[in-house]
Amino acid sequence: MTGKERMERILKHQPVDRIGLYEHFWVDTDAAWKAQGHMGPEESFEDHFGYDMQEHWAFNLVADLDFKTAVVAEAEDTITFLDGNGAVLRRHKFHDTTPEHVDFQVKERADWERLIRPRLLEPDPRRINFEGYRKARQAAKEAGRFFVWSGVNVFESIHPVCGHENMLVGMALDPDWITDMAQTYAHLTVELQKILFEQEGYPDGIWYYEDMGFKERPFMSPAMYEELIQPAHKYTIDYAKSLGLPVIMHSCGFVEPLLPGMIAAGIDCLQVIEIKAGMDLLKLHKLYGDQIAFMGGIDVRTLYSNDRAVIDKELESKIPLVKKGFNYVLHSDHSIPKTVDYETYCYFIQKGLELGRY
Repeated sequence: MTGKERMERILKHQPVDRIGLYEHFWVDTDAAWKAQGHMGPEESFEDHFGYDMQEHWAFNLVADLDFKTAVVAEAEDTITFLDGNGAVLRRHKFHDTTPEHVDFQVKERADWERLIRPRLLEPDPRRINFEGYRKARQAAKEAGRFFVWSGVNVFESIHPVCGHENMLVGMALDPDWITDMAQTYAHLTVELQKILFEQEGYPDGIWYYEDMGFKERPFMSPAMYEELIQPAHKYTIDYAKSLGLPVIMHSCGFVEPLLPGMIAAGIDCLQVIEIKAGMDLLKLHKLYGDQIAFMGGIDVRTLYSNDRAVIDKELESKIPLVKKGFNYVLHSDHSIPKTVDYETYCYFIQKGLELGRY
C-alpha cells in the first residue's frame, strides 16, 4: 500500500495495513542531523524516513509584495525587522523560533482599511510559487506519497498583520473588522488556489495551519469562533470539498472547546494535539473519532529524554487505542528539535509503527 493510498483511506476511516506516518522538524534539526552524517546534504525527511505525506507551502500572503524587509535593530543574539505587513518582529539569530511581536502599524480597523486591505482584493499570481508546487507535486507522485497544498487559514493570516492583542481586542470591540479581515483572506486564499490548481493540477488534500490556542485556553470562546472565524473556515473548506479534497487542520495550543465548530466547518483531520497545552488525544479520539481523523498527540517531551523506556510508555499508552477506527497518523505533538538524537527518532518510528500495525 502506498502512502497516498494509506492516507486516503485513513482520512475516510477505512481499513489499512498500519497507521499513517508523518512529522515536522525545526530547521536546526535538519542541519544538525545532516552535519552528523545521518542524512544526505539534499535529502528530504520524506525520502529518508519514508513518510506517507508530503506538503508544499505555495503562497506568500504578505501584504506588500514589493517591500524589502528592513532591519530595525540588531543585538548579539537577535535581529529586529520591519516586514511587508507593517509588523516589527524580533527573531533569534541562531535558533529556529517563533518571532516575538514588537509592534504593528495596524492596530484598528482604519489602519487595516488604509494599509492592508486594498493590497489583498485581487489575487496577484506573484503570490504563488508555481514551480515549487509543481516540483513537490511531481516528487510526491513519483514516491507514492499523499500530497497536500499547505498554508495558513484566516486566523494565521490576521495576526501577522495586527498582532494577537489587537486582533483579540477587535473580536470583542469591533467584530465587524475581524469578520472583514477573515473574509478578505478567505476569498484571497480560494482565488489563489483556483489559479494554482488550474495551471498546475490538484493536490490530494489541503492542509491549513491555524494556531488558535495557547496553554489550557483557546484564543477565543466557541461563540466568538462560530461568529467570526468559522464562516471563513467554512468558505475555504467548502471550496476544497467541492474538488473532493479532504482538509487537515493544524492548531497548536488548547483548542478542544473549538473542535465541534471546526468539525462543523468541515475538517477531516485535526493535527497536532499539543499535550503540554492541555490537549488529550485519548479523550478526543473517544469523543470525536467517529467524525474526524487525528494526527499527533504524542508528547514530544518524551523524545527529548532520549530514553527508550519513556518513549515506550507514551506510545504503548496511546497507539493501541487510537489506531481503532483506522483514523490515526503517527506524529509528535510539536516539531522535533535537534536535542532529540537521530537514533531516538528512528526508534520512535519503529516502535510506533510496530504498535500501529493491523
